Amino acid sequence: MPLVTTREMFKKAYEGGYAIGAFNVNNMEIVQGITEAAKEENAPLILQVSAGARKYAKHTYLTHLVQAALEDTDLPIALHLDHGADFEICKSCIDGGFTSVMIDGSHHSFKDNIELTKRVVDYAHSKGVVVEGELGQLAGIEDDVNVSAENASYTQPEQVEEFVKSTGVDSLAIAIGTSHGAFKFKPGQKPQLRFDILKEIEERLPNFPIVLHGASSVIPKYVEIINKNGGNLADAIGIPEDMLREAAKMAVCKINIDSDLRLALTAGIREHFTAHPDHFDPRQYLTPARSYIKELVKHKLVHVLGCNGKA
Repeated sequence: MPLVTTREMFKKAYEGGYAIGAFNVNNMEIVQGITEAAKEENAPLILQVSAGARKYAKHTYLTHLVQAALEDTDLPIALHLDHGADFEICKSCIDGGFTSVMIDGSHHSFKDNIELTKRVVDYAHSKGVVVEGELGQLAGIEDDVNVSAENASYTQPEQVEEFVKSTGVDSLAIAIGTSHGAFKFKPGQKPQLRFDILKEIEERLPNFPIVLHGASSVIPKYVEIINKNGGNLADAIGIPEDMLREAAKMAVCKINIDSDLRLALTAGIREHFTAHPDHFDPRQYLTPARSYIKELVKHKLVHVLGCNGKA
């Protein structure tokens, strides 16, 4: 099966009250763990690549890893650019075989965000590629970009209709309380999503797919394993999974997952080296790390996203 866009995925997800997992990939083990889990659960997938991943692993290596996953699983998989910073990187990914791109103009003015997003949409649609835009800014660290809590902003529902109509985007990422990274909240702070904003956006944009970024749950199991084996992530707090499942039953059709993957991979590696300090073969410590990735993704597909059996 060739790569697909997200149009049909999102249509089915909206109607079915579930979301598609958009998992960030950086290397072979992460791709394998994600796709093996999805194959066993018969779930559609979005594999997404950030600017940092392209810098680390290179565009060609990543696209060929995804191609291998297609051949191995025969699942509907979309290849997505996460947080494209400008027209040029979006164009490069569109020309390089991606079926979906995100242009993140949320740090610009509303007017400039519309102009930049529309430029990407016009080019992408001419090539059969879909586009995700963003309104509102999430706090936290995405690759090397750090947005402070003071500079973060919720999406303003009164802007969404004009933005979607003026740009022609296929989906919209919004800010309702999620944030990037593993340290989403201060100790003692209660995690909370603004479902009132989501509901109003859903009413203003009926049947339109909404996206949540910064939505890793920071699963305690992996944090505990890391800390037990030499790590120091005492204040890592994520989004409660019941909140994410509730969002998936509403207008949210795509939920991004990155930090949880990193935590699971790191947990497997740290645990292995504690048990086997004499090992130095990457295959020895990456095998259990890949198993934790697979375990994590299966859990997300079934208990958070609800997209198992939907491929």
